Amino acid sequence: MRTHLPPVLQHHLTALRILLAFTVITGIAYPLLVTGISQSGLSHQANGSLLTTNGTPVASSLIGQNFSLPKKNPRDEKETLRPDPKWFQPRPSAGGYDPTISGASNLGPNNTDLIETVKDRRAAVAAFDGVQPASVPADAVTASGSGLDPAISPAYAYEQVDRVAKVRNLAPTEVRTLVARHVQGRVLGFLGQERVNVVELNHDLARLT
Repeated sequence: MRTHLPPVLQHHLTALRILLAFTVITGIAYPLLVTGISQSGLSHQANGSLLTTNGTPVASSLIGQNFSLPKKNPRDEKETLRPDPKWFQPRPSAGGYDPTISGASNLGPNNTDLIETVKDRRAAVAAFDGVQPASVPADAVTASGSGLDPAISPAYAYEQVDRVAKVRNLAPTEVRTLVARHVQGRVLGFLGQERVNVVELNHDLARLT
């Protein structure tokens, strides 16, 4: 004899069956399917676009980083990082390329503090790279919106060639050729600007020496 359950209990059992079904579909089957597809065809991107040296992960090509000299006093949090001349330098970062505090300075183009900061950065970059201040590209003195952008303009990359080549005792033509190999075109041919991933560039630069 078939037992008729109260309507309220029937509704609860139906809801439970739906919950279990969708748990299996969306919580187990779908993640396994997506993971399988990504690991089989896009494993590099799926695992964080990591760059390795001798099998050890050293960076992600998706996140910029500082290429600086060691601090004179490691315990001094206020000590300004000094750029290391043997590396291509990234653009400034409002958060010091710390992925936990991604963001911009939120200063407008007419802000006097930002204007003075840009002037100081332009003078410092020009002196560091041995060029005239007027030739320093805009991205060398302004931060990205995220503060984590690993890309710099080809102009800024080429500006640094002579300095990097001199410090590393390499031929400028060799370093310039390396930069040229890392120039990426616009997305789909018309979106954005040409760019150079400075993290990937420095990763390959290390192999030259």
